[in-house]
Amino acid sequence: MKIVTWNVNGLRTFKGGFKNALDSLDADVICVQETKVTRDLLGDRAAMVDGYNSYFSFSRGRSGYSGVATYCKDSAAPFAAEEGLTGLLTNHEETVGCYGDHAEFTSEELQLLDNEGRAVITQHRMMCQDQVKLVAIVNVYCPRADPEKPERKRFKMQFYRLLQCRAEAILEAGSHVIVLGDVNTSHRPIDHCDPTDIDDFEENPGRKWLNRFLHSNGEEQLEEESGVTSADPIHSGKFVDTFRYFHPTRTNAFTCWSTLTGARQTNYGTRIDYVFADYQLAKEQFLAADIMPEVEGSDHCPVWGELRCTLLASSKLPSLCTCHLPEFAGKQQKLSRFLVKVDQKSSKAELSDSLPGSQEAEERRENVNPLGVENQSVTKRTLAVESAVPKAKKRKMIKSSSKPQGSLLAFFKPKPTNVVPAVESLSSHYEKVPGLDAVTSQSFQTGHPTGQDVSDKARDTEGTAGLCSTSPALPLVTAREERGQKTQTDAQCLSSGPTVGPAGPKKGASLLFWKSVLHGPPQPPLCKVHKEPCVLRTVKKEGPNLGRQFFVCCRPQGHASNPEARCNFFAWVDKGK
Repeated sequence: MKIVTWNVNGLRTFKGGFKNALDSLDADVICVQETKVTRDLLGDRAAMVDGYNSYFSFSRGRSGYSGVATYCKDSAAPFAAEEGLTGLLTNHEETVGCYGDHAEFTSEELQLLDNEGRAVITQHRMMCQDQVKLVAIVNVYCPRADPEKPERKRFKMQFYRLLQCRAEAILEAGSHVIVLGDVNTSHRPIDHCDPTDIDDFEENPGRKWLNRFLHSNGEEQLEEESGVTSADPIHSGKFVDTFRYFHPTRTNAFTCWSTLTGARQTNYGTRIDYVFADYQLAKEQFLAADIMPEVEGSDHCPVWGELRCTLLASSKLPSLCTCHLPEFAGKQQKLSRFLVKVDQKSSKAELSDSLPGSQEAEERRENVNPLGVENQSVTKRTLAVESAVPKAKKRKMIKSSSKPQGSLLAFFKPKPTNVVPAVESLSSHYEKVPGLDAVTSQSFQTGHPTGQDVSDKARDTEGTAGLCSTSPALPLVTAREERGQKTQTDAQCLSSGPTVGPAGPKKGASLLFWKSVLHGPPQPPLCKVHKEPCVLRTVKKEGPNLGRQFFVCCRPQGHASNPEARCNFFAWVDKGK
């Protein structure tokens, strides 16, 4: 039996199709985290994968946030499945049970801990040496502690304690337990790219919890070989980090890298994704465990574990399985059914309600074109409300909503002659000015502020600053002037800009004019070590420097000892530039 965990950073990571992606991982049970999908946006392609049965937990407070899912091969179907750790989300049979003591939590805290869709538990029967045993697989996505939000630190530690309480309760009930997923804490210094850069590394509350949660087997040897001892004594926990069980001294084994700094190129990351197993199961049944850094598509990589025992398929799928949900069981139509191309003859008798605004767009995007495939024909059905309106009333409504009647005084006003709208004359002029790109021309035609629009279009991929946001008054050219007929007013307008005549503007004067108006981004300096042009960044963090721009080395982030990594060059951009 093989199990895999992977933080996919959104189900759209499976660009080649869900079945192909799952098959490529070659596992009986595949646990994914950070699905970023809610139930109303869950599509058939993600929920109903041929050869697999799936179990989801959704965030109930935010859309496009958190969420976990467990995919089991049909040959490894569980006999029980449950969403969450508290038991509050359970309203069906085939549950795992064994919730432990919740005396330290309030009812409100328990509800909040399960409200973000961070856990799914499946329980299986497995054959181990001619004996049928139980194993519960706990798929978790532990919270991240935001340094600027103290309440999230407390929330993270509460989630850790609840996870330990539930896992140990299931273990005490006689079932083996595997806890796997994104734990969001690197355990030992060997699991971090640069632990010396972090103050009080061992004092981190998450690492102290891991010391209590994990069994001490092999950890003392690891500390002696790495030369770093823990300030917090290691307690005899009931679970084992299976990767370190098989690879106690392997370095540079990371599972998560920063995409903003390109740290994966230099392997400057952390190991925060784990497969934990109870000590007896790890010692008796585990054959191997490792990471898969070669698999891309997310800022995390998959982690796998292999056992010598085999899973036994259940004849009946648990109620939590997505195949039992009404929208997938054929008991009610999904809204996506009304967004795809259907036979017009058979669609007249069917009725549907449309989702409001952005939800409708998300539903279409997720269920009809989840992978961004272009050229798919999508037609919306005619609403029942519209079809129910009598034809006579329709005609009347259309007639009344036609062009509004003008004022009677408009018939007595003299019609202007030889007048060209400013936007048209402006656009005709800029179409003829060399050096002006299509983006700038379009911004004048649409009437938007020129400098700001050009600045927005000229920003680079780093999200940095572009061109100036203001510009002097620009010359207006009328249609009569284009025919070579200048008026005194036109000549006065052109006196401050490039000379435009019947033969068109002079190229040199035009380029000088636009360079004086549109300054462009500041010239990047060369970093001191690599002598390469730096990249422009913008401060996004709240504080006094919010919005300020700065230059850093263009290379990916890495350890200071790596010559191929980013050097420490840093320079603020002067406000005057």
